[in-house]
Amino acid sequence: MAKEKRTDGEKRAPRSRMTAAERREQLIEIARHLFAERGFDATSVEEVAAQAKVSKPVVYEHFGGKEGLYAVVVDREVTQLLGIMRAALKSGSSRQLIEQAALALLYYIEQQPDGFRILVRDSPIGSQGASFQSIIGDTTSRVEGILIDQFKARGLDARTAPMYAQMLVGMVGTTGQWWLTSGRKVERRSVAAHIVNLAWNGLSGLEEKPVLKTD
Repeated sequence: MAKEKRTDGEKRAPRSRMTAAERREQLIEIARHLFAERGFDATSVEEVAAQAKVSKPVVYEHFGGKEGLYAVVVDREVTQLLGIMRAALKSGSSRQLIEQAALALLYYIEQQPDGFRILVRDSPIGSQGASFQSIIGDTTSRVEGILIDQFKARGLDARTAPMYAQMLVGMVGTTGQWWLTSGRKVERRSVAAHIVNLAWNGLSGLEEKPVLKTD
């Protein structure tokens, strides 16, 4: 019996292949998840290739190795977070700017938890480029300017403003890490409100020459 021929409509559609750009994006997304879940050292090129269903040489062709892939992932996260933070710190009163900084960082954590996990992990030795610390540094410089104005207006020593800026921004970053690991059970605006409550109301009661009360 002769085999029936398939009609054009019955022919199996050819399997489309990813373009180089699409493959690159796929590898970045897979690596991003693995780096967030396991860290740099515990993630291998073999795992990235296996999940993408490609051979290891394909990963090397696009990124030159795990270090190159990691650098691309981190740079993307840095660019996104830095853009959010800079956009948030454009205008407003001193208190509003502190509120905006807290909300911006918490927004990024809420929307990109994998990205934040990657940024706050220790970078591999010898890695180049921006990092979470560089973002914190950029934000701290902005906050420092706010505090200098506030200190001068209150008759406080403006030379100590950089130290207080580090405290404030560090508090937001550390609280963000706690918020993420605790499952974000508290609503974002509520977390920001409590951060600002401590920061702002603490500032209103600053001593000119504080000393520790214990030995």
